[in-house]
Amino acid sequence: MKKLVLSLLLVCGVSFGVLAQNNTPKQEQAKQVGTQAVITFDNLEHDYGEVARNGNGETLFTYKNTGKAPLVLSNVRSSCGCTVPSWSKEPLMPGQSASIKVRYNTANAGPINKSITVESNASNPRVVLKIKGRVLDTPKN
Repeated sequence: MKKLVLSLLLVCGVSFGVLAQNNTPKQEQAKQVGTQAVITFDNLEHDYGEVARNGNGETLFTYKNTGKAPLVLSNVRSSCGCTVPSWSKEPLMPGQSASIKVRYNTANAGPINKSITVESNASNPRVVLKIKGRVLDTPKN
């Protein structure tokens, strides 16, 4: 009888402990959002329009840390090898701005429709940027 009562008390104690912990992460997450880095881009899409083959395929995506902690970009990757992003690996302090340079290879004619995924320690940890346009087969007049 004693073992049964102790077992029930143990189960009740563990259950209350689990229930109490389930509320804590939500509260902690709400507190952290106000103290995290926040990445804000001027534009999420760049339209090259019509570009001559072997023309200028470079553009900049400017962003700002609008949060309250240093922002670190951990990875910036493109959807294919024809698009090469470059960015600073240094932390960006709150209120500061920086840019991601994207270079598209315009050697082949055809449509441009690519994405660049930016991963960071921000409260919005993944942002997708897009480039679009068309590379002309003949020089643009």
